Amino acid sequence: MKLEIKNLSKKFKNILAVNDISFSIEKNKTLGLLGPNGCGKTTSIGMMLGLITPSNGKILIDNKTFNSSNRIEMLSLMNFASPYIELPKKLTVFENLNVYARLYGVENINQRIEEIVEDLNLKSFFKKKTGELSSGQKNRVSLAKSLINKPKLLFLDEPTASLDPDVGDFVREYLEKYKSKNELTILLASHNMKEVERLCDSVVMMKRGAIVDQGTCKMLIDKHGRNNLEDTFLKIARSNDELE
Repeated sequence: MKLEIKNLSKKFKNILAVNDISFSIEKNKTLGLLGPNGCGKTTSIGMMLGLITPSNGKILIDNKTFNSSNRIEMLSLMNFASPYIELPKKLTVFENLNVYARLYGVENINQRIEEIVEDLNLKSFFKKKTGELSSGQKNRVSLAKSLINKPKLLFLDEPTASLDPDVGDFVREYLEKYKSKNELTILLASHNMKEVERLCDSVVMMKRGAIVDQGTCKMLIDKHGRNNLEDTFLKIARSNDELE
């Protein structure tokens, strides 16, 4: 699925949280949405998921405007994962996946759960309550939930936050393999610049609610005269220049 964001803004009372942003993600590509805390990334994702009503602008999915009339249809083709939004703690891993599979209208639910459990190595804690799991295990369950309906458009908010290097690498490698075998467009919000360089075809950098730069990782690194994306991010984040 292709995602297009056109002149999207969100104002909360007197605070302009997102200021006239525009970008697009081509089908089967991954875009990194970057910026310091409070720059508007989460609000932007909330609007793209239909959780927050934009003040202005449009969200187009495969050239169709995403609105209340087609929200249910569009959401069935999307999913979302974030370590900051926990799944019901008193349900087991199986129960969580079963509930979300039903919500998304997944066919052959048990077969799909078996597939995702095998793929993400969840079998050893499959019957445990989600609230009893380690942060790494919870992240993998959250990722499993986000792929349970085989979405065409996936929003990932810091999917490897707080993970040890080994589990973080497992998640990144899994995403690469999954994407190579399935039709999937990804918007990835992350503070891990090496992760972004590895996974993303292009990046959008936000600051104070607006987009301050966008392009491929190499393009931005060269443009700002830095050696890597992390140094480029720091330069932009610490700059006091007026927004262009």
